[in-house]
Amino acid sequence: MIVVTGATGNVGQPLTRALVEAGEEVTAVSRRPVDVPAGVRHVQADLSEPESLEPALDGAVALFVLTSSDFMTNGDLGDVMTAVRAAGVRRVVLLSSQGVGSGRHPAVLEDAVTQSGLDWTMLRPGNFDSNTFQWAGSVRARRVVAAPFGDVALPAVDPADIAEVAALALREPGHNGAIYTLTGPEPISPRQQVAAIADALGEPVRFMEQTRAEARARMLDHMPGPVVEATLAILGEPSAAEQRVSPDVERLLGRAPHTFADWASRNVAAFT
Repeated sequence: MIVVTGATGNVGQPLTRALVEAGEEVTAVSRRPVDVPAGVRHVQADLSEPESLEPALDGAVALFVLTSSDFMTNGDLGDVMTAVRAAGVRRVVLLSSQGVGSGRHPAVLEDAVTQSGLDWTMLRPGNFDSNTFQWAGSVRARRVVAAPFGDVALPAVDPADIAEVAALALREPGHNGAIYTLTGPEPISPRQQVAAIADALGEPVRFMEQTRAEARARMLDHMPGPVVEATLAILGEPSAAEQRVSPDVERLLGRAPHTFADWASRNVAAFT
């Protein structure tokens, strides 16, 4: 049995579906009650309270770990790993961040996993295509997007590709100790992303460039300050490594990563 935390999110949902389609027994974990696919067990639990995970971990052999944005303040992944190890789970796949590899984000979550004594795999995605869901309200209401660094391009990754890689690492041997950097097939700027959304809609969408200060104020509403600063640094002043397309998705899945246009066309209803 495989346990998926963050099962309601942009990665957790397609990961749960992929595992079910592969014939795996799956337990979906979330902090609130949700509907899950037929045959999937749901457990309401919070990683910040490791004891709440015990029912989900019963009989599990592998665990996908996705922490919330406030976990760095409220949680301790070392305590979670202690509970995971006590439950007899053997393999952990952590959704980390490309920012850990570049030194932008702290490595505390990865350290807790690597020091757990369990088999582990790290997934380090960069910017998510689904981050543009934050524009959906203004696109629906006014056909406009406000974002900083309009012409700075990063190889944003489709969460569905992350989910497929996670499913491989959870199900198949050969991924122990591996660190995978996950990107899309090409760098794309916010202005280009808006153009792709407009193409999917079949209607023009106007791009308005925010200042760094305006973006920071907005992001602080839902992200801790240090994460905001690191994120703005990546978005506005990426290193060469952060702009580079990684071969890992294509190497692991045997196909090219999905483009942002692919993602926009599949998710156009959110912007309609």
